Amino acid sequence: QVQLAESGGGLVRAGGSLRLSCAASGLMFRIATMGWFRQAPGKDREFVAGISWSGSNPRYRDSVKGRFTISRDNAKNTMYLQMNSLNPEDTAVYYCNGPLGSGYVSGQYWGQGTQVTVSS
Repeated sequence: QVQLAESGGGLVRAGGSLRLSCAASGLMFRIATMGWFRQAPGKDREFVAGISWSGSNPRYRDSVKGRFTISRDNAKNTMYLQMNSLNPEDTAVYYCNGPLGSGYVSGQYWGQGTQVTVSS
């Protein structure tokens, strides 16, 4: 049974930082392209960042480039999202997802999500 468990969300002021973690089990994590998505109230879920199995060629949505960094530790079956310079527009539930499909489209498995709230 595949399980993805996010942690690290919370309330932070604008300009602050958070680090999200996604612990995976029951998945061939070491060979899976993984990603982060988010969903704000009243909006569709959107791609935030993705990372290949080797950690190379990470991809980001334009609005988070230069502020967010995705990484992974295959030995720990864990993926991370370092979020800096947060602004209120980053407020959303953040989800771990994988394995991503071609073009970094969302895959079959989702975590339960972790809330990130950025106050102005």
